[in-house]
Amino acid sequence: MASNMYPDKLWLETPLIRSIHISSLLGCNAYLKLETFQPPQSFKARGISHFAQNAVRTRGPGVRLVIASSGNAGIAAAWAAKALGVRCTVYLPHGVSQSTIDFMRKDGAEVVVEGSYYHEALQAAHKAVAADPNSVMVPSYNDPLLWEGHASLIHEIKRQLPEGTVPDAIFCSVGGGGLAGGIMTGCKAVGWDHVPLVGVETHGSNCFYQSLSLNDGPFVGKVESRKVPDGTTAKYDETNNVTVTHIAKLTSRISSLGATSPSPAVVKMALQRPGGIKSVCVSDEHTMQACLSFADDHKLLVELACSATLTPAYNRSLFRALVPPSEKQATVVFVLCGGFKVSLQDLKEYENIVDDELRVGGNWVVALNGESLRVPKV
Repeated sequence: MASNMYPDKLWLETPLIRSIHISSLLGCNAYLKLETFQPPQSFKARGISHFAQNAVRTRGPGVRLVIASSGNAGIAAAWAAKALGVRCTVYLPHGVSQSTIDFMRKDGAEVVVEGSYYHEALQAAHKAVAADPNSVMVPSYNDPLLWEGHASLIHEIKRQLPEGTVPDAIFCSVGGGGLAGGIMTGCKAVGWDHVPLVGVETHGSNCFYQSLSLNDGPFVGKVESRKVPDGTTAKYDETNNVTVTHIAKLTSRISSLGATSPSPAVVKMALQRPGGIKSVCVSDEHTMQACLSFADDHKLLVELACSATLTPAYNRSLFRALVPPSEKQATVVFVLCGGFKVSLQDLKEYENIVDDELRVGGNWVVALNGESLRVPKV
């Protein structure tokens, strides 16, 4: 990435490290892009601050940033607003932790708790923006400016990898598709459009997976034979010529992946990119196991949304289903998206849940592009 591509960027260039532990386990060169080191502790610092800077340039210093969030996006907006010296109001649904609210307020944000679900908080935020000509709505994941900001991490990865190295796969978590959109945008810019993207979600919070399944693309079987799960509706998006799903009730506890409907434009990107996408769904418990393994190996806490990315890193059978063996040693990158919502107390709870799962034995059930895989619980 040229040094002047983002001349006034607010985010930090984060480390890319080769994980000795994961590389040894998988028999490859596994790199970790550590977005948890951003000041607001997640990758959202990139796209949201990029959007906020554009808002200040186009609307002036009197602009007020308004965002609806369940946590990390609001934290990023509050941090960006403070750095830019503008006002910020974050709308949250009931149930968001006090520590998350306190983090936003430390950066001077006004916090409004409205509604029982994110969608209700979002409606309240839109109403506030409509009533105030100085306000601008900050999107959480569905905007080209966000993807352009998030794309910066791919420019960094290209520069940070050993010279001439092109990844054999890039892994990330997927909620509404903001990070995936940024990764695909960045890959196209640096000539990595052919690199496979592995997007990981959890069962019960997989609107992106479900949306991909209802369109022509990488999923097995005919589109006509694929059914929308109970509690989910499908809608055709004319602008992007894709069908997307809306989940009425999220059953995964991983709230940071809790978009009820994905970005139609990102779904289209995924379906059309030359390198394709391998869309994966794992269980909450499988994700908890990866979270615990990563903390033990790397002495870092990441929230469950981030740990979903790591499930293939800690299960060789699953990894080999996604990156088949070849004559040369593979190089892969796991984008650790970060996140504030994790604590030592959480890890204690996860440990008990995972221990119970392992005692039962058997396999983890994983969905991959329309197929069901069973990988050993190890």
